Amino acid sequence: MIRLGAGSLERIVAVGAHCDDIAIGAGGTLLALCLARPGLRVDALVLSGGGSEREEEERAALTAFCPGADLRLTVLKLPDGRMPVHWDEAKAAVEELRARTEPDLVLAPRTDDAHQDHRGLAQLIPTAFRDHLVLGYEIVKWDGDLGRPVAYQPLSPEIAEEKVRLLQEHYPSQRHRPWYDREAFLGLARIRGIECHARYAEAFAVTKLTLDLGD
Repeated sequence: MIRLGAGSLERIVAVGAHCDDIAIGAGGTLLALCLARPGLRVDALVLSGGGSEREEEERAALTAFCPGADLRLTVLKLPDGRMPVHWDEAKAAVEELRARTEPDLVLAPRTDDAHQDHRGLAQLIPTAFRDHLVLGYEIVKWDGDLGRPVAYQPLSPEIAEEKVRLLQEHYPSQRHRPWYDREAFLGLARIRGIECHARYAEAFAVTKLTLDLGD
């Protein structure tokens, strides 16, 4: 197992098609990053849920998932499940986000995610963030689209448990969903942990990676 760091992290971008995507896919990573780097700037963009209770949930949740960070969150009002027909609006939002930040890391959906909103957003990210490390997070769902990840962020048991607690606390609108429970979140984290010799982990897809291995 090769362990590579991202160097000095001062700014990160996190994007999601829906409120809760970022927290489900990369909430543990956000917690670990923000706890280790107080003052880290986090620019977050969510394409849907603006002006609803979902936006309120998202603001409270990401504040909790990014303790001590300089969090700047934008939640738009694109209709859920209709991202492909709102391509221009989504692209404009991603480009506006790119114009105001130069991140060291981008957290985004995977390009092979089965959900059309997730996949569409993932396809937009490299068109704006061309020279950045982009980690594609995974979201468990009925489609059965979990793949074979290549990058892992180990999570301590404390971080993994805190992630699950925050997900349950801050997204009451999702608690009725059959997959939205402690077993699903910790179960996937445990499997990914086994794959990288840790107790728990979050896993990511990487489509392009430039190495700097020295002279």
